[in-house]
Amino acid sequence: MGTNVVVVIGVGGMGQAIARRQGTGNKVLLADFDEKTLDSVASLLRGQGHDIVTQPVDVSSRLSVAALADTAARLGPVTQVVHTAGLSPVQAPAAAVLKVDLLGTALVLEEFGRVVAPGGAGLVISSMASHMLPAPLSAEQEQALAHTPADDLLDLPFTDPEVLGRGTYGTAKYGNRLRVQAASTSWGERGARVNSISPGVIATPMGQQELDGDSGRTMRAMVSASGTGRLGTPDDIAEAAAFLLGPGATFITGNDLLVDGGVVAAVRTGRLTPGA
Repeated sequence: MGTNVVVVIGVGGMGQAIARRQGTGNKVLLADFDEKTLDSVASLLRGQGHDIVTQPVDVSSRLSVAALADTAARLGPVTQVVHTAGLSPVQAPAAAVLKVDLLGTALVLEEFGRVVAPGGAGLVISSMASHMLPAPLSAEQEQALAHTPADDLLDLPFTDPEVLGRGTYGTAKYGNRLRVQAASTSWGERGARVNSISPGVIATPMGQQELDGDSGRTMRAMVSASGTGRLGTPDDIAEAAAFLLGPGATFITGNDLLVDGGVVAAVRTGRLTPGA
């Protein structure tokens, strides 16, 4: 058996922190759509002593994701798969958010479900937005999001960006959680686990773009009203990821962990009204 392989898809703030935290003693396969950023993060981590391999990926393309999964399997036993790649509403139009965040996650779960090693674990980054949808989905819609073959997900009538409107991002991220639940059984047949994390407002370049955007004032109010009263750091997410990927979480699969500093709790208990 070769060195264990840790796959990290998306090398933004959270992806970097998780790669650094999980990379020690493993071979790390880093993947991102932005090749320039991918190369610079890879050289930074190599300079810190990590064993890094890179491959560009377009998570909205099954061929691209399948090629990445095949590369990972050739490198050694794929023991950890971390999917952090995503677009926020400030970064891209709704159709692109759905392609990357909803379809991309479904493709990663399917293609890496073929190659993950027994005893391995997967992790998908969702969002606290998935816990605060403007309108609840019906049971039929939830079933469709969870079980529709990935290639047909964007053809569902209710995943039309025109229909979803401002609920696009939250619905895509809620879809991630439902896909993780559904995938936990197929991954389980390989002896592997898969979970999601729903981060709150995290101090990353993407988080800063959101804070500077239209919803920035609401997000700052959420942080102020939360139990911790602070922004999250990429390291907060990396610590939660380390637990869910590690030996202390072998009985946890198909689950979502909110790592939001208490924002959703503040909304649910009426301390803060969303949109106020």
